[in-house]
Amino acid sequence: MSFLDRYSGITFFLLRVIAGLLFACHGAQKTFGAFGGPKPLGNELLVVAGWIELVAGILVAVGFLTVPAAILASGEMAVAYFKAHAPHSFWPIVNKGELAVVYCFLFLFIAASGAGRFSLDKAFRRR
Repeated sequence: MSFLDRYSGITFFLLRVIAGLLFACHGAQKTFGAFGGPKPLGNELLVVAGWIELVAGILVAVGFLTVPAAILASGEMAVAYFKAHAPHSFWPIVNKGELAVVYCFLFLFIAASGAGRFSLDKAFRRR
């Protein structure tokens, strides 16, 4: 066991919380125009994406219904990448789609790993 192995539970918790909250911020930006973002009036796809990001981000952050929320978030990011970024170039660094790719695989990792020790899913499972 390496020195850092004993911290894997807390680091995964921090990863899940920070990623979920940042994702929720993107959703709040799209849904409510928060953080200086324009509200996507008339673009139903962006409104749906905003709600998915807001709700799934919060669920992942608190660790409640983590696996389905993370799967939904990962899928939404895959769609966002191929719909909004890939048509401009194959390479994410060129088409500005790096964040969508990172979120897609990060949420896929969270979905495969589960919520972890420090989560509402774990607390409710104990009861």
